[in-house]
Amino acid sequence: MQFQEPFSFSFDSLPDAPPEGERWSSWDGATHGPKPRPDWVITALGAVESDLGVLKTGKEADVHIVRRWMPDGTTTPAVDSFLAAKRYRTGEHRMFHRDAGYHEGRRVRRSREMRAMARRTEFGKELLSGQWAQAEFAALSALWELGLPVPYPVQLSDREMLMELIGEPGAGVAAPRLAQTRPSADLLPELFEQLRTSMVTLARRGWTHGDLSPYNVLLHGERLVIIDWPQIVDIIGNPRGFEFLERDVANMCRWFVARGLAVDEGELLGDLVAEATARW
Repeated sequence: MQFQEPFSFSFDSLPDAPPEGERWSSWDGATHGPKPRPDWVITALGAVESDLGVLKTGKEADVHIVRRWMPDGTTTPAVDSFLAAKRYRTGEHRMFHRDAGYHEGRRVRRSREMRAMARRTEFGKELLSGQWAQAEFAALSALWELGLPVPYPVQLSDREMLMELIGEPGAGVAAPRLAQTRPSADLLPELFEQLRTSMVTLARRGWTHGDLSPYNVLLHGERLVIIDWPQIVDIIGNPRGFEFLERDVANMCRWFVARGLAVDEGELLGDLVAEATARW
């Protein structure tokens, strides 16, 4: 009797891995941004993603550039998008020295959770960490719908928020922070008017950024885009609301004055206070 050659079987050792990239699209199961969505948002579950590296590091979170695309050969036409992925640190790796002032006026339903956050227990720190991510996503969604110049919030999954990459997405290049730029003297009045319009719109809703500075504003061409919103403050509901508003105004006005544009800090603050208190 002759024995045949043994059969050889081929199998995929990683059947759940995507054909390209590092992971399948994280769209499924995430909380999604407001509609109508920009046409560059890829929602297909067959899309794949890759992390292209760190864009910015911070005390509360790091921001990475993530590419999401449809692999070649799929039934959907090949499309690409580059996103900013903000990943909040877990409770044990974050600094909570400035949480208390921003969280005044915010409440959760369970008294046990309120006590844990107030005492900064490990459980409380985890709750706070999650609140920062949720607060920023909710803020961006509301501000986008108001037409304010903010990145479009694509989705939120646990502590990772994917949002629009402001700059040159195709090249994976982010727009510079305002603090790093030297706009022409002719452009400064237009930029200040953009800032004023945004702050007035915010104040009319009773809000201020809470940590506004030239480091939290991007200059994309001749357009200002305001970023970093987890600490958005209710001017009336927060006992320190007017203090945060005054600081936001001072930080921005000083930058414009230093660049040679004469702006009236007191006048801007007065206009914003009037807007914030008009409904009361």
